[in-house]
Amino acid sequence: MELFNLGIIEAIELIDRGEVSPRELLDAIFQRIDNVEDKIKAFVNITRDNAYEMLADTENKRGALKFIPLAIKDNICTRDIPTTCSSKILQNFIPPYESTVTERLRNEGYILVGKTNLDEFAMGSSTENSGFFTTRNPWATDRVPGGSSGGSAASVAAGECLGALGSDTGGSIRQPAAFCGVVGMKPTYGRVSRYGLVAFASSLDQIGPITKTVADAALLLKIISGHDPCDSTSAPVEVPDFTASLSEKISDIRVGIPREYFTEGLHTEVEESVKEAISLLKTMGCQIRDISLPHTGYAVASYYILATSEASSNLARYDGVKYGFRAKGKDLLEMYTETRAMGFGPEVKRRIMLGTYALSAGYYEAFYKKAQQVRTLIKEDFDNAFEEVDIILTPTTPTTAFKIGEKISDPLQMYLNDIFTISVNLAGLPALSLPCGFSKDGLPIGLQLIGRAFDESSILKVAYHYEQSTDWHKRRPSL
Repeated sequence: MELFNLGIIEAIELIDRGEVSPRELLDAIFQRIDNVEDKIKAFVNITRDNAYEMLADTENKRGALKFIPLAIKDNICTRDIPTTCSSKILQNFIPPYESTVTERLRNEGYILVGKTNLDEFAMGSSTENSGFFTTRNPWATDRVPGGSSGGSAASVAAGECLGALGSDTGGSIRQPAAFCGVVGMKPTYGRVSRYGLVAFASSLDQIGPITKTVADAALLLKIISGHDPCDSTSAPVEVPDFTASLSEKISDIRVGIPREYFTEGLHTEVEESVKEAISLLKTMGCQIRDISLPHTGYAVASYYILATSEASSNLARYDGVKYGFRAKGKDLLEMYTETRAMGFGPEVKRRIMLGTYALSAGYYEAFYKKAQQVRTLIKEDFDNAFEEVDIILTPTTPTTAFKIGEKISDPLQMYLNDIFTISVNLAGLPALSLPCGFSKDGLPIGLQLIGRAFDESSILKVAYHYEQSTDWHKRRPSL
């Protein structure tokens, strides 16, 4: 048995039975990292010494995670450990505080094995926009792992950790989860605290788990969820036991299939795999219904106006004065200009300029305000659909993982890769991606389940029943 292939709950059960020690598990993970990391490049920072210190510090803890090795996306702050956002402007930034989600994981006894690579400031769909290096897909190292949480998804798929946290602004957990053949969960906006998450677009960002199984995702989600007084957008709602409801029957679940998600541009193999999943759920007793989300076609345009506008505001703080990289200049203005010119990569600069333009005098009404109105229409589409159905099923991505370099020179094509995930963030809803097949060339295909606000339980239990009836999640890449 290869310990690095274990899921979180599997490992916890083995530790409880005394069949594996936490030290053996951690040793196996770092051995795996040593063996494959040169091929994958999932980590910005491998925290080996810190991990063994955490193991020693938590020897007598009996938290729910029992020394499970996890990875954290490098835009989530970890006290006294660098948090770079994969940007040169934050290359040497060491947070003096802990994010709420990692504090909650720490209280349950997790072990941090490293901070994972991402598109700089989470702006991208392939992890090619990292300020340091490109992460590679474990299933085919000439392919992208998706983004922006590509490092987290790749590290889980490659067995370099048992689970990870990512952040999702327009699909950045679900899209890389689909490309890497793992489970990715984007919770309802407000379900999980954003305190300690470096902001990209504050009204869209949400932290969530990336794991090998649905049950593992349910466990991590339960731990990191809950109201946080440090985050004004954190919702004061009860957190259910997501793991306890997984085995509940799904025969009364109404599943909506939006026609707008099965159109031109959807790869044939992706469509076939998703339709096979629909057929399987039907045989399991789910009621399948055709629905419409009529404003879906406006989602990408609306998202990229709103997200870039918020980014231009959030990233104004990186001026070389307060923290991070500082360039030299003959005066204050030149120092500002040179710091941003040298510290930010091309995609971040592009989005700052787009957002600043959309917010500028004379264009605010035409662009930003209009995008907010469209956002409302998109949310209303979902509200209307959920009067007829309990969950919505779609492909996660229109294609399988594309080749490194294939779309990096065409930003519009890159942006369109998130066409099936963006609407969920605009509406603030929960959604999950899980494996539902493989293409002929061995690349994973993802299935997306979308639920009502704060009804993560329904999509988790449907995903769990589907997963238990298939073996897609059991496959591992050959490295």
